Amino acid sequence: MTATLIITTFNWKEALELVLLSVKHQSLMPCEVIIADDGSRDDTRELIDRMIPEMPVPIRHLWHEDDGFRRSVILNKAIAQAKGEYCIQVDGDVILHPDFLRDHQSFAKKGTYCPGSRTMLKESLTRDVFQQKRTTFSSFEKGIKRPLNSLRLPWLTSLLYPDALRYDDIRGSNLAYWREDALAVNGYNEDIAGWGREDTEFVARLTFAGIKRRKLKFAAKQYHLYHTEASRDQLDDNDAILAATIKNHTHHCENGLDKHT
Repeated sequence: MTATLIITTFNWKEALELVLLSVKHQSLMPCEVIIADDGSRDDTRELIDRMIPEMPVPIRHLWHEDDGFRRSVILNKAIAQAKGEYCIQVDGDVILHPDFLRDHQSFAKKGTYCPGSRTMLKESLTRDVFQQKRTTFSSFEKGIKRPLNSLRLPWLTSLLYPDALRYDDIRGSNLAYWREDALAVNGYNEDIAGWGREDTEFVARLTFAGIKRRKLKFAAKQYHLYHTEASRDQLDDNDAILAATIKNHTHHCENGLDKHT
């Protein structure tokens, strides 16, 4: 199995640098990294160009012009260009545990998608992390929210969370799926613009296509850097799209990935 790591980003190069530093220290590497850039300024490109020679795997910077929050679009472009059979997707504001990619690749199973969880860092710890450029943490150190959530116990995951046809409790900052399954449902729904619901709508369609959830609760750990919340002014519209997908058991969206292949 080959895996592509997709990292979404927008105008936060300091956070992206930490994500890439954590990728350097993974115990099992992907075949490539795609940085899915929703229109960042030139300083993000400059950071990536500087870090490419340091990275142990190929990195591609996929960019489109800033035209508002178009995460669904840039993700579709990344999936379309991915060389890996398996896509492991994270946001550009999370630091990866050294075994993050190993856990995801170990849990990969045909006919399933794998959502993981995240450990939230408080503002004070996030500030220290940026100053020190840290990429490792202990579960019970000061500044970790809900420390039990940061424990890595891979054997416990399968016992507590059997595979199931479910689409709840999804975070796109920690999500993995087979590329062929994403293509089958036409990827992300590009009718969803602005923050919110694009990941849930995507995995709902995977579910209606018969793909089971394989939840990673105590594995594939990541640490979310503190920041203020994004605008949610289009959330009502996105909720309506999600509701229609669920009501109709839609598995293939019309405005999706196929336009980029």
